[in-house]
Amino acid sequence: MVARHDQTTDPELLAALLQARRGTAFFARKLNELSDAELDGDTLLPGWTRRHITAHIGYNARAIARLIEWAATGVETPMYASTDVRDHEINFGATLSPIALRHLFDHSAVHLNVEWRDLPEDAWHHKVRTVQGREVPATETVWMRSREVWMHAVDLDNGARFQDIPVPVLDRLLKDITGAWKTRGTDAGLVVRVTDRDLTVGDTAAESATVVSGPLAGIVEWAAGRGKDGVTAVDAAASPAAVPTAPKWI
Repeated sequence: MVARHDQTTDPELLAALLQARRGTAFFARKLNELSDAELDGDTLLPGWTRRHITAHIGYNARAIARLIEWAATGVETPMYASTDVRDHEINFGATLSPIALRHLFDHSAVHLNVEWRDLPEDAWHHKVRTVQGREVPATETVWMRSREVWMHAVDLDNGARFQDIPVPVLDRLLKDITGAWKTRGTDAGLVVRVTDRDLTVGDTAAESATVVSGPLAGIVEWAAGRGKDGVTAVDAAASPAAVPTAPKWI
């Protein structure tokens, strides 16, 4: 049998696809380390068990595959009928038997990968619409998936850390999060300083800003609302201060 490869030849897109596939493999590894009984355990997301996260990742792959089908055919196939439908689907998925839940993840990941692989070069630029209503090119679906699998692998609370996430993914996550803060105006008086990247973002013109500093992985972990390890803060007088809770970003 002849091996089949991605139809796209765009090097940036191929690199992004590789990152998403590696994230899927990483999530799969952390999921497979859990026993069936451990699927009932808590996660870093309040109110969600590991079952909820696994169901979410499985149904997310199906939803993104629908967007790729839309890009390929021109026939509108939304991610979900509504956010309520999405939430109901996740809650239902969390009730599946362990074997069914694991199969949901495995089969949906394969399906999405095949849809990506077989999408013609020109169709990657066709516009689709996210569940939030944003119109984006099909190329954006790769980042949408990469973000989910890498972050939620950590959320499983099974030993994965933000330090395990590749730097390009962390960079993009920080850009997304701080961009959302700026759009909503929730970054007022807050400066974020990444100590191992020589990067500063936020309200640098504020006279009474709180400066939150730390390495990239720690800063993204804090900004995403997952923890404060390795992160410090100083007030306007450059005196040590309590690390504030990061503004919401999603």
